[in-house]
Amino acid sequence: MIDRDDSDEVAATGSGAGSGETLFDAGGKVDRDAIYRQHEHRSDDDTPVRVRLELTRDLQKRLDRYLVDRIPFMSRTALQRLIDEDAVTVNGRRPKASTRLRLGDVVEAVLPPPPSNEIPPEDIPLEVLFEDDDLIVLNKQPDIIVHPARAMKSGTIVNALSWRFRHETSGGLSSVGEEFARPGVVHRLDRFTSGAMVAAKTDTAHWRLGHQFQSRTVDKRYLAVVHGVVRRDRDLIDLPLGRHPRIFDRYAVRHDDAGKEARTVYRVRERYDGYTLVELELLTGRTHQIRIHLAEIGHPIVGDDYYGGRRLPRRAVVPRGAEADGRSSDAPLMARQALHAARLEFDHPISGERRPFEAPLWPDLRGFVDVLREHRNPAKVESEEAIVEIDPPGPATEA
Repeated sequence: MIDRDDSDEVAATGSGAGSGETLFDAGGKVDRDAIYRQHEHRSDDDTPVRVRLELTRDLQKRLDRYLVDRIPFMSRTALQRLIDEDAVTVNGRRPKASTRLRLGDVVEAVLPPPPSNEIPPEDIPLEVLFEDDDLIVLNKQPDIIVHPARAMKSGTIVNALSWRFRHETSGGLSSVGEEFARPGVVHRLDRFTSGAMVAAKTDTAHWRLGHQFQSRTVDKRYLAVVHGVVRRDRDLIDLPLGRHPRIFDRYAVRHDDAGKEARTVYRVRERYDGYTLVELELLTGRTHQIRIHLAEIGHPIVGDDYYGGRRLPRRAVVPRGAEADGRSSDAPLMARQALHAARLEFDHPISGERRPFEAPLWPDLRGFVDVLREHRNPAKVESEEAIVEIDPPGPATEA
């Protein structure tokens, strides 16, 4: 596409080109809505949305000023921050904001989602594991989505964060929120997945954390209870994933051009009669990766009816007559997918210190594991590579 003002050729690459949708309007400027849609439809959080611009004439214009012309929904200050955080290259090299652009220069930029509309703050309880001036780490509750999407503009983690930073703590995500559709959201968890997630409170922290996720230096560990007895103590699941060819909003193993590399390491922590507790290490970050990989090896996650799991009433696990408290055998024991983001480890974006954060099991999953231990002949498996603390100090939650 030839720009009508400066006569520079622009082309979309990365996730933008892969969708078949151009990221530019008729004037050669980056289209705000197209960028937003690309972020909404990414198959994983490791994939950046990238634009590429190639100059076909000698402009002699500063890089930051040129980007202001090309990306009108971002301020010059925000674009200078992108340059400082290595999100922009010129001819494959790290530039300065003052770099002068010449004929033939190729500018590539990784872009955040633009603001869609104001996100209303809502008083939703959050379990905070850590917070400082730069970031916040949560133990996300199940049955809540991370950020507004489609028609759902309320009841999300982002709405809850907006409230917290406005009413409960100092600082906040306001500076990030001016430029990002989902303030501070660096990575996501599925609606019914609980556990550790980090959000950024400053733009600098956001970009540096995002870079760690994209370069796969973040250690992500999960716990899941799956159907069946997993025989191998440890294994690598290496199966490419992509969008399901027929079912909207689902993903599947794809051995064609639509498949992207996806690797998961599992380690058995405990075996029970009919079930297994596994620790999972994500080596890539594809959407629904753990859920599909476990289903593909014949051990879907309990409660994950999207990918072959079953929601369990108490009678499915507890023998008849074994309940001492009179609870109904038809009461739900695990009503959502038994998947928990148990541990997140990354370099603090400002201090550089390597920091691990562990999220205790959410009460429903904690109770499920306790019931399995009581009624399903538990057998622990020792592993030096397994690092998640299943039973942290403190009183256990009753099932």
